[in-house]
Amino acid sequence: MSSLAKMNGTPKIENVKPGAALPGGEVSIRGTGFGPRNHTRPHVQFGTSEGDVMLAADNLLVARVPEGAAGGAVRVCMGSVESAPYPMALGSQIADNLHPVGNPAVDSEGNIYVTFSGQRGQKVPVSLYKITASHVVKPYITELMNPTGLAIDRDGYLFVSCRHEGTIHRVSPDGRAMQWIEGMGVATGLAFDKAGNLYVGDRSGTIFKIGPDREIFVFATLEPSMAAYHLAFSPAGELFVTGPTTSSFERVHRISPAGEVSVFFRGLGRPQGLAFDRRGNLYVAASLGGKRGIVRLTPQAEAELVLGGSNIVGLTLLPSYRAVITTNSALFTLDWDVEGLPLNG
Repeated sequence: MSSLAKMNGTPKIENVKPGAALPGGEVSIRGTGFGPRNHTRPHVQFGTSEGDVMLAADNLLVARVPEGAAGGAVRVCMGSVESAPYPMALGSQIADNLHPVGNPAVDSEGNIYVTFSGQRGQKVPVSLYKITASHVVKPYITELMNPTGLAIDRDGYLFVSCRHEGTIHRVSPDGRAMQWIEGMGVATGLAFDKAGNLYVGDRSGTIFKIGPDREIFVFATLEPSMAAYHLAFSPAGELFVTGPTTSSFERVHRISPAGEVSVFFRGLGRPQGLAFDRRGNLYVAASLGGKRGIVRLTPQAEAELVLGGSNIVGLTLLPSYRAVITTNSALFTLDWDVEGLPLNG
């Protein structure tokens, strides 16, 4: 920083972690010139909206992203002077009054599908919503009880697990739903492998594998989950599973194509939805070190919180460098420097 900048006390941002956030998420901003002076305290602008400063020191600010924040930059303001904008990814809300409990699903036309799951045994007016590529929210399916997991096959059919009845329903692209299979226990997470087999997480302790001909196999067994299993396939064809238990030091399981279970990572708080990027990094809705958001796990199981946000339950990463993120009541989109896998295999 120049001597003139130091004399004027111009703040300078050196890094922001995590580099992405939803409204309500907290970020740490490191730099210089943040200390209060002449009765002036630092303010943090996310786009054009001012965030709450939770902690302030000469070289560190912790701030919460406000509702309605938009844009791709953060600035620190000290009275009449402000830092240069520092790039960061801010999520924007596109739907609310929802009740997702896992990942959203996105079809090849950019339509997003998300549940209103409800309490166990609760019949809700609309159980599944469709949000178009232009962000128009439409009621889609009404008759499902406790819809939980979502997955789309290579032919564009949407599969929905219903945990109350242990059933899987198939929804055609024109919105016609039919029961596809039953007897799946407390059916939660869904995922398709490259061969078109559907995997279903029964949270009481079983991962089922269902062939295209609806033949059912027990693929693997795990410790029962208090909430749900969430499933995602890696680019290498291994199945990764999260499922909160009574532990406060949760695991991410890796299951080989032969059904062999191992622990890939241990140390997340309440891990839920998960997705892979093209480089083989795994992204998990969880907390790390007491901070909630989305955690990235490298293929070497190195963990970093890369997005700040509360109440996140699921995500889908798109090949177009866009993420679709669900909280327990809303849906967000985010332009992000993360390239998702091709949709539907």
